[in-house]
Amino acid sequence: MKRFDDINVIPLIDVMLVLLAVVLTTASFIVTDSLDIQLPETQNTQSYVPPDTDPLHLAIDAQGQLFLEAQAIDLPTLGARFKPLDKQTPIVIKVDTKAEFGHFIGLVDLLKTHQLTNLTFLTEKGA
Repeated sequence: MKRFDDINVIPLIDVMLVLLAVVLTTASFIVTDSLDIQLPETQNTQSYVPPDTDPLHLAIDAQGQLFLEAQAIDLPTLGARFKPLDKQTPIVIKVDTKAEFGHFIGLVDLLKTHQLTNLTFLTEKGA
């Protein structure tokens, strides 16, 4: 009988690479949203397709608090963060249905001040 002195690890590496590819592929579709934002419903909406470049995520919650990438921020600080951005930087905006309209207008005015126009507003598809 032939004796095995070593283990062939190449099939194990192949399996691990396939599992890694599956995990990375599915992880990109899982969105963890730490903010509890109820999006408004719309009837005529399109599915959101993320742009090729990484977008900037802005949100306004029900209390009117502004968030940049899930971190609380105020308008003057956000304005300073907008200065170095390219005018075509994609920006994704989520606004809670209970947020006051004035908070939304303040954000849009700040975006227009910095000439940022590549905006996507997220909504829920209505029934």
